[in-house]
Amino acid sequence: MDGKKTMLIADDAKINRVILRQLFQGEYEILEAADGREAIRRLREADVKIILLDLAMPEMDGLEVLGYLRSHDAYAEIPVVAMVARDDGDAGAQALEMGARDFVVKPVHPLIVRRRVQNVLAEVENQWRQAMQLAKDHQIREMHRFIEEDSLTGVYNRETFYRKAAELMQQHEETDYEVIYFDISAFRVINDLFRVETGNLILKAAAYYLRAAAGERGVCGRMEADHFALCQPVHAVAMDTIMQGLDSTVRSLGIRHDVVFYAGVYHVENVYLPVIQMLDRAQLALSRVKGSADSRYCVYDETMRAQLLREQAILRDMEFALQERQFEVYYQPVYNQRTGHIVSAEALARWQHPSQGMIAPRVFVPLFEHNGFIVRLDHYVWEQAAAFLAAACEDGAEALTLSVNVSPLNFYDQGLQAFLQELLKKHGLAPWRLTLEVAERAYAESPQQLMQAVAAFRAAGFCVVMDDFGGGDASLSMLKHLPVDLLKLDVGFLQHDEGEARARVIFEGIASTAKRLGMGIVVQGVETAAQRDYLASIGCEKMQGYVYARPMPADEFRQILRRDGVERM
Repeated sequence: MDGKKTMLIADDAKINRVILRQLFQGEYEILEAADGREAIRRLREADVKIILLDLAMPEMDGLEVLGYLRSHDAYAEIPVVAMVARDDGDAGAQALEMGARDFVVKPVHPLIVRRRVQNVLAEVENQWRQAMQLAKDHQIREMHRFIEEDSLTGVYNRETFYRKAAELMQQHEETDYEVIYFDISAFRVINDLFRVETGNLILKAAAYYLRAAAGERGVCGRMEADHFALCQPVHAVAMDTIMQGLDSTVRSLGIRHDVVFYAGVYHVENVYLPVIQMLDRAQLALSRVKGSADSRYCVYDETMRAQLLREQAILRDMEFALQERQFEVYYQPVYNQRTGHIVSAEALARWQHPSQGMIAPRVFVPLFEHNGFIVRLDHYVWEQAAAFLAAACEDGAEALTLSVNVSPLNFYDQGLQAFLQELLKKHGLAPWRLTLEVAERAYAESPQQLMQAVAAFRAAGFCVVMDDFGGGDASLSMLKHLPVDLLKLDVGFLQHDEGEARARVIFEGIASTAKRLGMGIVVQGVETAAQRDYLASIGCEKMQGYVYARPMPADEFRQILRRDGVERM
């Protein structure tokens, strides 16, 4: 074989086959068949590219051969040029209806049959090229879709949203736009309580609604996890309408859990501002209302811009502050109300800034949790607390324990356990001396990671405290699944005049349940003698708050230890 295409000539007249062979053998490998059945057998022997088919053959005529070809996928695409007798009426039309590409009249004229074969093969080649181009175009579209779309929801992914939103706004500079950032409250709890498939269904439903809301005039995308963004002309769809639409769309799924959306809105002033910065401002507005019962969306304003600048200054100074030891560890003691002795203390970070003075934790801790710096600050505080405990032993306070806060980001650190063990070894401490506090909100944000971390902490001998229990969304579920050693309750739960009696019943019920589960209790935020006496009356002995002592520097705390004494927790 020299690379020629194969032609099958099917004709019961040998003289016709000889003439056609001589005509085409310079361009094709030739196969011959004297009737229809032999033609089909020949098809099975080689990769035939074109057939010259006489319609009037014995055994099995040409129309029957065409019917066979059309009914078998392996042969249906082989082009056929039919050969019909001059006086055979509408045989040529019948051949075309049965799938022949063209026909010639016998006796065939060499020039005509050659041109018909060339035209048919050229047409087939052109159709093949078009099909290949269509397939290539489809592949390119699919590739673009894969690159640009979120695989779960089908809306734009983050990077594509940035690009498409910028293009939209810059192409319509005369239109006022707004960028909206959406978040679902406690979405990880939904995945934990139900299934990941249920969570995915919610995300798909939210994306479906937002894409419909965006329409032709807007752009929507999924930024990450349960976060979505929408860019639209200002008030194209009112925010109340959008929030109600999201609610009704998700309610239609029939999920037995409240799914609450929050949103931040940024009215675009400069369409050439990077979209990521627009979304940062929308997120800042969202942070003002997330978790609020009063409003579920907020519009960014200049007061937030001033706050953003202050936050950027804090983030700019954080590295230098840690190197220069501007962060100080303060200690707030926990007292046994019955004996008046100190049983523990909480180590708290304070930032003594050289120009801004004392920066409150409520200002810098959320920023550090957002950018991950909180992990390094936690390590710094743990180191200072461990050193304080080692020194306290030499002063006779061997029973003292210190609790340190463990940010949820630490749960993703594979080296966390090794760091803690090395810290204990360095300062010669037993694990029970360092109590690890985790916030209840961590259960809502990262339930699986938290449960794994708590199990590892307790297996290593650490006491684990759930801080601010009852202040979040996951209390009952947490008690069921998370075996911590101690609960910290905030007395602020009781400070509302309206419903105080009901609050006391709930508070006392939590305290009683914790004791029955073998968990210790510390009540924090105790500020008045009346609160102290009430807590003592219901059996809560361990208390922390201003009625006893404010957070204080290490030197002052040492004096308090000597004055009030220490007993085992």
